[in-house]
Amino acid sequence: MSCSPLSPSVLSHRLSRVKPSPTVALTARCNALKKAGKNIINFGVGEPDFDTPKAIAESGIKAIERGNTRYTAAAGILELRRAIVQKFKRDNALSYDVEQVTVGVGAKQIIFNTFCATINAGDEVIIPAPYWVSYADMVLLFGGRPVTVACTIDQNFKITPQQLEDSISPKTKWFVFNNPSNPTGIAYSRQEVALLAEVLQRHPHVHILSDDIYESIVYDKYVFTTMAQTSQEIYERTVTVNGVSKTYCMTGWRLGYAAGPIDIIKGINTLNSQSTSCPATMAQWAAVEALDGDKSAITEHNIAFTHRRNFVVAALNALEGVQCMVPNGAFYVYPCIRDLMGKKTPAGNILLSDTDFVTFLLETQGVAVLQGEAFGLSPYIRLSFATSMDTLKRGIERIARAIQTLS
Repeated sequence: MSCSPLSPSVLSHRLSRVKPSPTVALTARCNALKKAGKNIINFGVGEPDFDTPKAIAESGIKAIERGNTRYTAAAGILELRRAIVQKFKRDNALSYDVEQVTVGVGAKQIIFNTFCATINAGDEVIIPAPYWVSYADMVLLFGGRPVTVACTIDQNFKITPQQLEDSISPKTKWFVFNNPSNPTGIAYSRQEVALLAEVLQRHPHVHILSDDIYESIVYDKYVFTTMAQTSQEIYERTVTVNGVSKTYCMTGWRLGYAAGPIDIIKGINTLNSQSTSCPATMAQWAAVEALDGDKSAITEHNIAFTHRRNFVVAALNALEGVQCMVPNGAFYVYPCIRDLMGKKTPAGNILLSDTDFVTFLLETQGVAVLQGEAFGLSPYIRLSFATSMDTLKRGIERIARAIQTLS
């Protein structure tokens, strides 16, 4: 017996404002193709390929063994919030009380709940493009209006102070600042962050959501600066979001955290209490070990990522019609494929968009990448180099073959 599809009227009107996550959809499509026997190389996944460090995994196991498997406070266990307070003090010279800290089921839930707790219909949220795929849809879901600002490869994918100034209106509620960036991997210098903060100081009604999830995955002696460090005034208006997923290879543990103004944090905790209740208890204890324990794995992983990044950037820039910047953070590249637009495939199809190229690449070579359209800036593609050198080499060879067939 099969179920009839629901009538469209059953679904809420707000659901029509958003679309499924392109990254999640790509992973599902790749898995389906693999099950069908296709040889697929997936450069779309946004997670490290390294295992969770042993000491962190063992901490989660020990939590289970000692019976730490029950509900916790909606804000998270006190031990974890204290570890987060110490992390901000140690790494960012920021002082928070434990009441200003909350944890969630990944940084994604923290951002979702921040917008849910604060956005009213018509509120504007400034989002530099290219942006992480979920920001704009989250804003739309809660009745806000994303104000996207195009930041092209010609300006190193960075929003300028003048662009920020020109985008602010009396309706602006949030400025979303992702540094280092997904999807480009670019990272702002201390001076660049300070110049953006100067603009924001002139507009006290604007809050800042600082997404620092790639803070520790950086290269070439880059020194990270978070927005809340720039001044006391900015600190008081900033929700700083982070997590253990990327830095500690704990994507499936689903543990994110944030610190910021206590009224916003309380609002997030209220939403936690009515939705997930709390993150998995054993994941919280594993996160305590991650934040308080040995950090040598981060250095080892960054050395490997640097090697992979250097190979991918050089290999892509060697391809006709591809221009790729060198990222100094995260584990993505975001090459421009403007010069491939208008070319014809062997099947006679004209490439009119980056989505056309992504489809062509997957169907003819079995290589999965994400279209720039999903990140708000075309014509580009995003590739993750969080995979083995062997996979990277085979994948780039396939991309090269695909491009060589174009006319």
